[in-house]
Amino acid sequence: MAGDERPTKDHLYGGQAVIEGVMMRGADHWAVAVRRPSGEIHLESHPIHSVVERIPVLGKPFLRGIIVLGQSMAIGMKALQVGARESSEEEEQLSSGQMGVSLAIAIVLFLGVFVLAPTVLFGWIQHRVSSDGVLTNVLEGLFRVGIFVGYLFLIGRTKEIHRVFEYHGAEHKTIAAYEHGEQLLPEQVDRYSTVHVRCGTNFLIIVMIITVFVFTLFGTPGIAWRIGSRLIAIPLIAGLSYEALRLGARYPDSIAMRVLMAPGKWLQKITTQPPDRGQIEVAIASFTEVLRAEREGAAPSGAL
Repeated sequence: MAGDERPTKDHLYGGQAVIEGVMMRGADHWAVAVRRPSGEIHLESHPIHSVVERIPVLGKPFLRGIIVLGQSMAIGMKALQVGARESSEEEEQLSSGQMGVSLAIAIVLFLGVFVLAPTVLFGWIQHRVSSDGVLTNVLEGLFRVGIFVGYLFLIGRTKEIHRVFEYHGAEHKTIAAYEHGEQLLPEQVDRYSTVHVRCGTNFLIIVMIITVFVFTLFGTPGIAWRIGSRLIAIPLIAGLSYEALRLGARYPDSIAMRVLMAPGKWLQKITTQPPDRGQIEVAIASFTEVLRAEREGAAPSGAL
């Protein structure tokens, strides 16, 4: 990217690591760049059609977090499909149907392990060990955070996921360099930290912190309503967490925000790893494509 590009003040760019690549999201476009086995970089971008354009009230605080979460999941799944397709040899590629089934299973397992299982376990504990509902909810939240951190630590030790975490680091470095008005050149980008305040890891940790307070409001009902309340509360928690993340990005020097963001930053020591220059090149290609698409709205060439 040319050095005359400077950070915008009205939009906060984000992204996501995929297999051998990086997805970057702008205000109205998203792009993904993937390193193919041949060494070339596959590149594509797409417009974002937000429901907020048709229903503006959904862009208001606390509602917009729910919309952003849904859009992020949809775009993230599409980007993961591109990464899996373009990073594999032709004979190894999965069909769209197989990818869809795999992602659906992953979501169900995530909800089962990180939402429902702790709820069932501590519902059982409360009725047999402790009658203190507040204490039970706090312990449930701490347990949920513990298994989440342990899960990230274990999968991060595998070669494939470690490389994804390196691309995650490349994504953060690129966005940070752009926000500081830096030229997007690998040697310049590489000087920046892999830790970023708006990381999705921060969002997940904030979600888990807020769940402790929100779930306490539901009291200590029977197990059926206990499980149901956890699922019903997901949109509320997403909305509150998104606003907290935005406040953290807007007031990074605030003591309260620094305390709130600290656990997510610590966890990024696991979910981001130092990338090599080739991985940074991929992240830069993705981010540059987002800027180009927002400026011109034209289709990319498809490969570099």
